Amino acid sequence: MVDWNSPAEVAADGVAFNNFMHALLGLYIWEFVTSLEFDWQFISGKKRFRWPLIFYFAGRYCLLFALIGIAVALNVRTEVNCQALYTFNQVFGNASIGLASINLSLRTMAVWSQNRYIVGFLILVILVHWSFLLHGILLKAAWIDGTCVITYTNNQILAISFIYSMIFDFTVLCLTGWKLAFPASGRSKLIKLIFGDGLIYFLIAFLSNMLATIFMLLNLNAVMSIIANVPAAIASTIVACRVVRRLTNFTTGAPELFTTTGGSTLAFRSNATASARRISVKKGESVHIQMDALASPSERSVAEYDATGKIIRGDELDPEAQVINDEFKRPPY
Repeated sequence: MVDWNSPAEVAADGVAFNNFMHALLGLYIWEFVTSLEFDWQFISGKKRFRWPLIFYFAGRYCLLFALIGIAVALNVRTEVNCQALYTFNQVFGNASIGLASINLSLRTMAVWSQNRYIVGFLILVILVHWSFLLHGILLKAAWIDGTCVITYTNNQILAISFIYSMIFDFTVLCLTGWKLAFPASGRSKLIKLIFGDGLIYFLIAFLSNMLATIFMLLNLNAVMSIIANVPAAIASTIVACRVVRRLTNFTTGAPELFTTTGGSTLAFRSNATASARRISVKKGESVHIQMDALASPSERSVAEYDATGKIIRGDELDPEAQVINDEFKRPPY
């Protein structure tokens, strides 16, 4: 039986923790750099910025700053203000966890077509989540024996925060899975996209927080109790950001035909190789058609989605394609 609290074991776990954090920093930097093109499209103005992307950019950069701060804390050899350094790491690290859950929640709200009960419920859950995360910032650190050491932290609050995060992610996973499994109408390509890989992302976020919670509750020693916290934050942030990018970059490969709930107008949603068309049917008819068609190529007919799954209204759509927004105010769920 391993004595997890023996000095030799704690020292060995500390070395493993140090190496593990550097490996995770490299992993996240790779993920960050390979997806910079998406960020640049909004910074350069090639794509129109939408308010839900605030949570995307905030979570993405908060985690980067937190990981850099952790690397500094692990490698610094001259005395620094450890209290300020670890408070910085905790603030940005906890913020990245909360923002990842917000980004996943926005997908769920979109899937439920902004249902006011679902939106209200998720906003309440988010506020409670952030209250726990902000309480987890309260810690003390000092410079001892040539290194920064955390001298006090509220492990109960940390454990509650991760348990709550796990329940939160499981809730949005169930809500998203239910709505995608039993849509009100037939499944569009957008729904297939979210169903195909979106649920996997939700599941990864849930499992990563569950792993961190298990290590926290086992409380083997001071190092092992927190060794899964950073991987959980990284996994949640990566999958949440990928969900946002996938949905924002989504365009259909062929026209899709939809009706409004009670109206009589149908609209094609098309990609760059197909132009938008409008047809009329008798009131009360319900039609949902997906088909392959070719028409005159037009770069202006690309339909794009913002971070909440809504079709973007902008100059990139030609006047004829604006019928998409007129007849389809919400995502095709």
